[in-house]
Amino acid sequence: MNSRALVFDLYGQYFRYQPDGAARLQALTAALQLFDVEPATVRATMTRLRKDGWFTSSREGREVSYAPSERTWRLLDHGRTRIYGREGGAWQREWTQALVTPQRASPAGLRRIATALRWWGFGQYAPEVWFSPHDRRIWVGEMLEGGDAQALRFLHSRTGSLLADRQMAEHCWDLPALSAAYQEFIDAFTQRLPAYRRGVPGAQAVVERMRLLQAWRRYPFHDPDLPEELLPSDWRGSAAHALFLACEQALATPAAAQMAELATDM
Repeated sequence: MNSRALVFDLYGQYFRYQPDGAARLQALTAALQLFDVEPATVRATMTRLRKDGWFTSSREGREVSYAPSERTWRLLDHGRTRIYGREGGAWQREWTQALVTPQRASPAGLRRIATALRWWGFGQYAPEVWFSPHDRRIWVGEMLEGGDAQALRFLHSRTGSLLADRQMAEHCWDLPALSAAYQEFIDAFTQRLPAYRRGVPGAQAVVERMRLLQAWRRYPFHDPDLPEELLPSDWRGSAAHALFLACEQALATPAAAQMAELATDM
């Protein structure tokens, strides 16, 4: 597992709930050793993340602590919303349309715009036209940097019928492939859930919870969280999400207890 990704996930799952979201370097090192990350790698990773503006550091005696920057808090909040959340309520059959003006952004900026749109569930209808059944304009804007937002305009639109809405969804997203990928997740973790519910020792629970999260995180990047009326009849996403939450619930308590013990012992 990548040390940088592990740091963000550990803060997202555990350290963010400590005062100021700060974690001591010793606690970080102990946590990352559960994933066979060497102490020197932890120090180098946190130094780089601080220099890149993702974390701030403070010192008390010889002990260094790291806390998320405002940028990282936004990332953690956005990640939690997309990974755990689902839209509720009846769909009003209104689409949010994103129009990209390539001349107003650099190639890197256009890549950032595409990443933000995909992360928040927009599907690409044409090279410069994206759609989402949900209004997530604010969240997309919060992910963008500098002048990237100047290259992006949003509209609200409607089609003439539910049939046209379904055709729009089929054009923007490969729903059969996504449903098949969800079935792979179901096949893998249905077998693990009984063991999780019987009880997993603390250190193992931390590792298994991280494996669960990293297995699941790729789905929100591709899943637009479509309203039920736009989903195919054999859709497996809802069952996969319910399984993810069940596994998460089984692992969360022993994993959090282990992490709290690590933080106390350091």
